Amino acid sequence: MKLLLVMLGGALGSALRYGLGAWIQGWAGPGFPWSTLLINVSGSFLIGIVLELSLKGALSGEARLFLAVGFLGGYTTFSTFSWETLTLAQGGEWLRAMGYVLGSVLLGFAAVWAGYWLGERLGG
Repeated sequence: MKLLLVMLGGALGSALRYGLGAWIQGWAGPGFPWSTLLINVSGSFLIGIVLELSLKGALSGEARLFLAVGFLGGYTTFSTFSWETLTLAQGGEWLRAMGYVLGSVLLGFAAVWAGYWLGERLGG
């Protein structure tokens, strides 16, 4: 049942990301990835609400799985990254939180660059 909740939430979140992303980019125009930025920020805001309500017992474990892991995980994994960073910071782990942010962004950029480079060579 838990897996089904995550799958259903993920499918809905992914569909919303696709539809909303296309609409935002069409509205904003090319030149800057506004859709990704706005989806990442809104997902981070929503996961803050969902997980805080979950921690306070206002949401069931099933609702947490559906909303935080499934829906918001499909909508944007950036929301999970943001929550984990907040958790580290709230625990007084500021150096680790900043290391996580910098490491995720810099290593993620390096990885996508390396993947692009390899893809170019493999694609002929």
